[in-house]
Amino acid sequence: MKQYRIHKDDVVMVIAGKDKGKLGRVLKILRKHDRVLVEKVNMAVRHTKPNPQIQQPGGRIEKEMPIHVSNVIVQCPSCKQSTRVGYRYIDETKDGQPSRKRVRFCKKCNEILAQGGKKK
Repeated sequence: MKQYRIHKDDVVMVIAGKDKGKLGRVLKILRKHDRVLVEKVNMAVRHTKPNPQIQQPGGRIEKEMPIHVSNVIVQCPSCKQSTRVGYRYIDETKDGQPSRKRVRFCKKCNEILAQGGKKK
């Protein structure tokens, strides 16, 4: 399985394409296609027919389309700058046993980034 430095619920900035400079939160990571779904970025219009069985009205629906993972960069929540992400190990004790935990950190301010989806 591919591993990316971008996780779900990270705030990212688009660095290439028609939405360059926009900020958004990662909604989903599509590892099979190397793409991410970012909130309010790369919007497209989908024309739908009404479906009376599920009470869905027809019309134009705007939805986010995936963007390539190389076109986004993580926005650090502490220094509010777009930054590269590094990894380091921190030692912690869990149930009296020492263990090492791998964490992401901001390369500009050296602050530890919250793991995607987990609040620290």
